[in-house]
Amino acid sequence: MVKNVIVAEKLTRVFNGLTAVDRVSFVVRAGEIFGFLGPNGAGKTTTIKMLTTVLKPTSGRASVFGYDVVKEDSMVRQVIGVVPQEYTADEDLTGYENVMLCASLYGIPREVAKRRAAQLLDLVNLSRFKDKPVEFYSGGMRRRLELACGLINRPKVLFLDEPTLGLDVQTRTTIWEYIRKLRREYGITIFMTTHYLEEADALCDRIAIIDRGRILVIGRPGDLKKNLGGDIIVLSVDTRADVSRIIKRVKNVKEVIRQNETYRIKASLGRLTAPRIIEVLRKHGVSVTKLSLSEPTLNDVYLEFTGRSIRDAEKSPDDVHRQLVTIRRART
Repeated sequence: MVKNVIVAEKLTRVFNGLTAVDRVSFVVRAGEIFGFLGPNGAGKTTTIKMLTTVLKPTSGRASVFGYDVVKEDSMVRQVIGVVPQEYTADEDLTGYENVMLCASLYGIPREVAKRRAAQLLDLVNLSRFKDKPVEFYSGGMRRRLELACGLINRPKVLFLDEPTLGLDVQTRTTIWEYIRKLRREYGITIFMTTHYLEEADALCDRIAIIDRGRILVIGRPGDLKKNLGGDIIVLSVDTRADVSRIIKRVKNVKEVIRQNETYRIKASLGRLTAPRIIEVLRKHGVSVTKLSLSEPTLNDVYLEFTGRSIRDAEKSPDDVHRQLVTIRRART
């Protein structure tokens, strides 16, 4: 049994002088759900395309189940399944016909394909709708159908690129359950990308935070949050004067980041420290107009390493267009 199912070493991809993926190195262990977390345009999809042999790396190397993605690309394709960000199912065909079409592309014998298609459609709860044209499927049904298609060749590794993009919260939660079920019942190793913080937190055993083509940190979501070393206090004040120095003198305050009249404060014992900050500011004639206290989130981890929130990160024009198309189709 291969211990490290995916191995990437200084994997790089350059487009017309623009470095989309910049010397990324990581391993994905057998049986885990590994996630790439980052904003659109961070290099997530480009990395998946290199690992699934769609794009050749400009430099560096990668292997999947021991097969080199460049030198042994045909072997890589035999052991992987891919669910891309965009919907790929033929809307004029039924769900069953789409799964059978994917089976034919893999050269799976028809009788074998029939059995697998029935099993997979049952797995994703689409058996009742298998003879219905895909054009009448909801966004969640389409995504579940894509999962079935991605599993038809019994892959050892499944790549999911933004698996719940454009879906409502309830449907996203349902897709999460199917992803967990795949790992639990089939023992599949899953590599997924997402820019949804709660998705990475809920599903992934480990995540790599990627920004502008570079991996900033890799670890378990819980460990990454714990390593920030404190609670997060966000407060707003009634003055434009910088009160950072005043706040920093309060006991247990570790860090203060100012954004106009709002301050992001990292502090231990937040429930005790927040009232102290309010009192100290009041003594200096400054009133707190808004305050929130929370334990660290993955967004705080992202902010720690990039200096900005993942929600504020810029999107590339191509990714914006692709996201809008996917969301539009998901809502039909």
